[in-house]
Amino acid sequence: MPRTASPAVRAALVERAAEMLARREPVTLRALVEGAGASTMAVYTHFGGMPGLWSAVRQEGFTRLTARLATVPATDDPVRDLAALGAAYVANALAVPALYRAMFDTAADLEDPAAAAAPFAALVACAARAREGGRFAADSDPEAVATRLWAAGHGLTMLVLTGVLPAESLEGHAPAVAAALFVAAGDDPERAHRSVRAGWATGTPSR
Repeated sequence: MPRTASPAVRAALVERAAEMLARREPVTLRALVEGAGASTMAVYTHFGGMPGLWSAVRQEGFTRLTARLATVPATDDPVRDLAALGAAYVANALAVPALYRAMFDTAADLEDPAAAAAPFAALVACAARAREGGRFAADSDPEAVATRLWAAGHGLTMLVLTGVLPAESLEGHAPAVAAALFVAAGDDPERAHRSVRAGWATGTPSR
């Protein structure tokens, strides 16, 4: 990367592009750089052009999500940890809604698909710990549990971000949905609800 490249300028361009996409504004090179306080050349310096920028926008969403999930410590209660990861996932989406929505725009290829898979891998690993620890049934599928948790969390989150549901809906529904999924995976109902309450409380989402 050229020496004139600036991490701050790169971040500003990524965030500006994500915001424009979320607002459905026409994303022209001129409008992009003016809103980010950058020059036209900066797009080529940092991304090699607009296609590279779109890939970077998607990748940045996953990068920030991975970093947010990494702040969730592992405890001796993997079900609690799964709930805490879910809360961190939602909190990240509320903190950077434009980037979160851009993550799922498959019109642009990811720069590093393997790195983008890290958040889901964290859920799978935690569900596997719950199975190995006897909380989930021996025949439960960690990947299936992670997929259902992700799908449910993403659905609720998008309904809130698009204004269909109020933000309070997350507190009202997300923990209950997570607990139901864990019970379906084989956990004891009372124990599952207790673990979910504890895990969700560690990263309660807020705007």
